[in-house]
Amino acid sequence: MSTTVDDPEIPEAPSGTGSPGRWDRATVLMLTGFFAQSAGAAALVTALGKQVYDLSGRELDLGLLGLAEFAPAALLVLVTGTVADRYDRRRVASLGSLGEALVTVAVTVYVATSPTAVAPLFGLALALGVARAFVAPASRSLPADTVPPAELPWLVARWTIVFQVALIAGPVAAGSLYAVDPRAPFAAAAGLFVIATVAFALLPPGHGARSVEQDVDRPAAPVALADPAADAAPAVPAPVAPAGRLHEAMEGLRLVRRQPILLGAISLDLFAVLFGGAVALLPAIADERLGVGAVGFGWLRAAPGIGAATMMLLLAIRPVRRRVGRVLLWAVAVFGLATVVLGVTTSYGVAFGALVVLGSADALSVFIRITLVPLVTPASARGRVLAVENVFIGASNELGSFESGVTGQLLGPALAVGLGGVATLVVAVTWSRLFPALRDVDRFPTPVDDGTPADV
Repeated sequence: MSTTVDDPEIPEAPSGTGSPGRWDRATVLMLTGFFAQSAGAAALVTALGKQVYDLSGRELDLGLLGLAEFAPAALLVLVTGTVADRYDRRRVASLGSLGEALVTVAVTVYVATSPTAVAPLFGLALALGVARAFVAPASRSLPADTVPPAELPWLVARWTIVFQVALIAGPVAAGSLYAVDPRAPFAAAAGLFVIATVAFALLPPGHGARSVEQDVDRPAAPVALADPAADAAPAVPAPVAPAGRLHEAMEGLRLVRRQPILLGAISLDLFAVLFGGAVALLPAIADERLGVGAVGFGWLRAAPGIGAATMMLLLAIRPVRRRVGRVLLWAVAVFGLATVVLGVTTSYGVAFGALVVLGSADALSVFIRITLVPLVTPASARGRVLAVENVFIGASNELGSFESGVTGQLLGPALAVGLGGVATLVVAVTWSRLFPALRDVDRFPTPVDDGTPADV
């Protein structure tokens, strides 16, 4: 017997968060690629935000920059997820990183001309968004493809540590390099994207690798989670007739809509960061309220990464094993509180501390979400589901930057950030009521593969 995706109850994994993993060539290459990709993106976003604000001095332009980065992920969601499922995800991630490198070189060349207009930077940010839209679902599927499902929490913890270290190194380097020469952080970001291109290209096939013809020509079977009371052998889903390409592309949206845990976790991130996206206004906050230059701004931009890296080290020692859903919701609430503090303070030290706490809470919620989502998603639909999630993440980050830019222009950066933090608190409380299936998740679920119930 199995419970379908509409069942609010979820079985407990038999042994906490899974078995220990191992270091090998595949994990080293994958984490190297993630570090280079993430550090390059963080450095690029930091330098672009500083460059745009230095040119125009308008909070609205910071929001428009975020909108330009987000739009491709939303417009191409039906394409990028299908590409990640139909083609070799390692190659897709590698080619997408190469595209980011080429566009970043173009940004470097434009900045070298001592520009006075921000419009070309918006166009280049749009091109970067196209490349990133293909990188995200492919690269985020790689951890689950690289190791057996039971080892995924082990790899996710280390992946997240690497990611958060990149979020520290990228902005600090970008701020320091920008103070020396505005071209330098863009050139460094391009080099990091080249490293990611090579690392993803050299990544060997992993545990979850499959030929693209095996599964993508049929819609994924409904996710079934094991019933601990079951005695009979797992039932294999009946064959499904091949579907058209549009039907195939829409499968990720259908899976997210049918699975309350997926919908709740992904949409929680969307609305929490959409309203609490204070980081987009940091150039204005650093300049107008805190009175610091490029180096101080770079450290502010890195502060969430410092908090996140600290949290991930704690999680590596003592991972979340129980009350997963409630911990996720509390983390979002703390994120909102820290955002309120950032909005009201005029002290650099308090602002830095608030950003560290904000990053710690965000890292905890990210760890839970990126572990939970693949475990309740069939492997053959993982790219499409993660493409949908990437749109939600992009909406929460880049579209959140647009929302922050507009409200910052209308209300001022302090009031915009403070009200956004209050809205994030409201989201945490509301999602606890709207998604009891997510709130009541106790342990990470037993891994599933393509809708076939897993043994427990």
